[in-house]
Amino acid sequence: MFSFFIDKFIARTESKTPGKSREKCGVLSSIIGITANVLLAAIKLVCGILSGSIAIIADATNNLSDAGSSIITFFSFKISSKPADRDHPFGHARFEYVCSMVVSFLILLVGFELMSESITGLINKDVLTLDLPILTFSILSFSVICKLLLGFFYLKMAKKIDSTVIKASATDSFSDAVSTSAVLISTLVIYLTDLWFVDSIVGMAVSILIFIAGIRILNETKNSLLGEAPVDEVLTSIRKIVADCPEILGVHDMLIHNYGPSHYIASFHAEVDGGEDIYLLHDKIDNVERRINDELGILCTIHMDPIVTNDETVNELREFTRGKVKTVVPEADIHDFRTVIGVTHTNLIFDVVLPFENKLETEEITRNIEAEIQKEREYCFCVITVDRA
Repeated sequence: MFSFFIDKFIARTESKTPGKSREKCGVLSSIIGITANVLLAAIKLVCGILSGSIAIIADATNNLSDAGSSIITFFSFKISSKPADRDHPFGHARFEYVCSMVVSFLILLVGFELMSESITGLINKDVLTLDLPILTFSILSFSVICKLLLGFFYLKMAKKIDSTVIKASATDSFSDAVSTSAVLISTLVIYLTDLWFVDSIVGMAVSILIFIAGIRILNETKNSLLGEAPVDEVLTSIRKIVADCPEILGVHDMLIHNYGPSHYIASFHAEVDGGEDIYLLHDKIDNVERRINDELGILCTIHMDPIVTNDETVNELREFTRGKVKTVVPEADIHDFRTVIGVTHTNLIFDVVLPFENKLETEEITRNIEAEIQKEREYCFCVITVDRA
């Protein structure tokens, strides 16, 4: 149902205002979130005051913070959708990550307040009285259902428009559904058994769940701001387009920068036959850059690395060197291989690509590789650049 509604809304907005669909979807999600959370907060606040439940009042406060988060989300989409300008040449899309971080701090603040109230209630032995048990149970049950529906709506919308801040709201909504369910169960236990301390204990348990959700969102947002490895789908899509260009013999030093959801800038080195027509190769590279931009929406810059392909001596030295490098570090590979062949000695110039997991020092690796090569060819000396990937 959610997918159908979202698809229809996106299709309608795209037909009227192309390029504005993502912003309109984000604003719609924000308005729905504000309305739902304010309504739930008001209902639960009244219920909590009438029943005297710390957990229910805290849950109402949590809904108010969720409404605040939705307001932040609203402004997030308004600002992040602004076009690039002179001061922000890559656009404003990363503002969404900043807002996700603000949402995570609000969630953590709510968790802290709830933990404080619960501990105070436990120390003071606050007793929960349920003057309106049926109304209390009904409201809490209604809240759980609303939060689950809101969470699924957020989740579908986040996947459709690739939004971190809406994904954070979805996580928060599901956490709220779990926490409200816990409040509902504790209220029922107190009503049936008169175990007054259950309310405070459940309040502390719910605060822990809120802490976990907040920390998880904070961690994900932190990774986006600091810069993280691109998802495999993006790499696979780029490599698939590159594979359709036979003039590109190899790819290395690929960098993909994320400037906000669906805002990527990429660059990489493409090895080409140094004996081919440079103008023809440049035209082929331009076509690959254009395809990556048109099909993936990624602004890409490709640097050409000409290599020797028709010299038997160089080809043999390249494969010999690759084999020796793998003897030293099996998971390594080489690129940008060049040679300077002299009368008394030969220089082998190349880059070695190592995974980040390999903890060997650069000096140790280069020393071991050159030693391994000179076991068979003592006249060969190495000029090595070590890359991590």
